[in-house]
Amino acid sequence: MEVKNASAGTLESGDILIQIFPSEAEGVQIDLNSTVAYQFGEQIKTVITETLSGLGIDHVAIKATDKGALDCTIRARVTAAAVRATGKDVWA
Repeated sequence: MEVKNASAGTLESGDILIQIFPSEAEGVQIDLNSTVAYQFGEQIKTVITETLSGLGIDHVAIKATDKGALDCTIRARVTAAAVRATGKDVWA
């Protein structure tokens, strides 16, 4: 699946900014910047990876700037960025 650069989210408190880029590398590479990475970094990465996997997207690089987002917000932002990056409407 072809992937373009795309993003979703904000840098507001309680949100996460997800930027997605095409990548030649195998799998999903995640660059996470979060004030709570020490406590929740692995959980945030797991939610991002599982969401992309469920959408059938791999070979991407993700830059995530987290401001304390809940899992449901992370899933929503990753899904929105993926839809923008692929043009594939997952809600249809």
